[in-house]
Amino acid sequence: MATHDHITALANVVLNNVQYQHDWTQVQTHSQPNLPRPLIYGLPPKRLYVHPDEQVDIIRAEKERGEPIAQEPELEWVLPLHLSESWTPGQFAAVFDAIDAIPPGGAADQDLPGFDDSASQWKLWRGPKRGKRILLATVQDDSTVTYYWIHDGLVKPRQN
Repeated sequence: MATHDHITALANVVLNNVQYQHDWTQVQTHSQPNLPRPLIYGLPPKRLYVHPDEQVDIIRAEKERGEPIAQEPELEWVLPLHLSESWTPGQFAAVFDAIDAIPPGGAADQDLPGFDDSASQWKLWRGPKRGKRILLATVQDDSTVTYYWIHDGLVKPRQN
């Protein structure tokens, strides 16, 4: 029972952090039998991640249109862990196997305006076609939370 209490407390620290320190909305805890622990998901106030190939496609589309393309935030998964925990690649793989790319209630690709537009190649990286990713929330003993992206599979580095 103590392990379950520890995981619940850890999830609450992260949930409060994203909601009250980082202004996320629609924050929920997500549990299911094949998950090793509950995940959190929610909507950050701004877009947190752009795939490197999407970044290139957006720049091309902006040049063609002559105007910036708004980057609306997407629902994101969050995995709470304590700094002292040691997870194996197999444990992370089990989490990725148990989730969809988009958390419940997330936008499907047809929800994006102009999705059929041929100049909207960048939209192929959004919605259910996006790769699975999780924001790893590492909690330290003083309740400081540090966030890292983890991806299911390989993702090439971003261009700066």
